[in-house]
Amino acid sequence: MRVPLLEIKNYFLPKAPAEHSPFPPAASGPCKKGSVMVVDDNRFSRMTAVDILSADDYEVIEADSSSSALADAKEQNLDLILLDVMMPQLNGWELCQQLKENDVTHTIPIVFMTVSEERQVYRRCLEVGGADCLRKPLDRLSLLSRTHSLIEQKRLQEDLAIAEQGLLSIAQAVKNRYPERDRACAKLVALSQEFGAFLHLSWGEIESLKYAARLHDLGTVGIPDAILLKQGELTPEELELVKEHTLIGERLCQPLRHRRQVLPILRHHHERWDGSGYPDQLAQEQIPFLAQVFQILDIYSALTSDRPYQPALSCEEAMAVLVEETEKGWRNPQLSAQFVDYIHSGAETLLFPVKE
Repeated sequence: MRVPLLEIKNYFLPKAPAEHSPFPPAASGPCKKGSVMVVDDNRFSRMTAVDILSADDYEVIEADSSSSALADAKEQNLDLILLDVMMPQLNGWELCQQLKENDVTHTIPIVFMTVSEERQVYRRCLEVGGADCLRKPLDRLSLLSRTHSLIEQKRLQEDLAIAEQGLLSIAQAVKNRYPERDRACAKLVALSQEFGAFLHLSWGEIESLKYAARLHDLGTVGIPDAILLKQGELTPEELELVKEHTLIGERLCQPLRHRRQVLPILRHHHERWDGSGYPDQLAQEQIPFLAQVFQILDIYSALTSDRPYQPALSCEEAMAVLVEETEKGWRNPQLSAQFVDYIHSGAETLLFPVKE
């Protein structure tokens, strides 16, 4: 059964905030823009911040010590903490470190307040995890501007986290329909880690390969089982529908803005070195490099895993297929040679020992 793409995409896209000027509500509740804790042992200084925020329709929680702030922050659903640097007991920096180490409070943005003009004070505020540092006496416009932008940023990240988890759940549901794909996916993730390290890719590039390994079948959610599991040759119409899975997967993952390197992999991992692939018929270096790497890993993982219409090939048989496809002009010859070297190094055997 096909799932409407538009319905899935719209469900996971973050909702745009309402347009109100100059500081629109961030949708914390029916009235308030958000919940802010003001932590300062100086009552006059604390009330200045409280008055500014309250007048602009924020819910404000006060704390006059680090100990009370730490306890209350774990209980309240806070959007932001405004924190004085110099306080008795724990100073603001020490409190910030404790908040960032706590599972409940680590995502709350923290803005420091200080009378100091020294650059090392500002630098220290950022080093311990602060989002910004404002000078006392507080400027109303600066305080409201930073409060609004940081709360919006926090909520966007929360929306994206929900979208990301939802997409991973859909991908897992696809794999649950075909258990053999789940095993192939696990192999693909491991290969991405090990071959990426073999190529001396950066940590971020390896993480993108691993993430693509988990999501690359996501687009098949829109393709009927009768086509995906068909043992005979696909009709031209069926083949065109299967090709759509790369575009569907890319579109579904568009909300994941912090995973931008993954999108070209999802879209282009079925391109061919000679330009005969899909969806854009890119050739040679036009194909994003990580997509070139991923397609080799994907092919090898698929060939060496059991599928409904074909049992798993041996390592030697899979390598023969890869060499044949490279000779046809479908794969990057240099990358294919490097993958052969990787396999011959024995690393793949350590990852997936041959069963007796």
